[in-house]
Amino acid sequence: MHIVLDDTAMTAAGRGNVLASRLIHRAHAEAGWFLYAPACALVEADRARPGTAEHLAALPGITVLGLDLAAALAVARQETWATAHSQYAAQPTADRPDGAVVATTAPDRWAGEPVRVLDLTP
Repeated sequence: MHIVLDDTAMTAAGRGNVLASRLIHRAHAEAGWFLYAPACALVEADRARPGTAEHLAALPGITVLGLDLAAALAVARQETWATAHSQYAAQPTADRPDGAVVATTAPDRWAGEPVRVLDLTP
């Protein structure tokens, strides 16, 4: 299972959201579970809740995704960097042919977008 945390999911994890905590635990403890934190979303989460970026980046079950050229070009075409980088990270790749699910506490943000969504709203 490949899951991209958007900025709202990262902020929720920092606030003790039980569903986000379960995802983090699974990614650390179970084979086949992968969590990704797009760098642009990580920045927005840290702006909303200072300390979030350091905390999440230190967790062994989370992979921080940087901006390569393709990601930077995708981000440049969108209105918000956090959402754009999360959406880009969820797209299919050679490593993730089915793409990834976007975990969020703001599922309405993703309405009409070509991504699968996991609602973390308790």
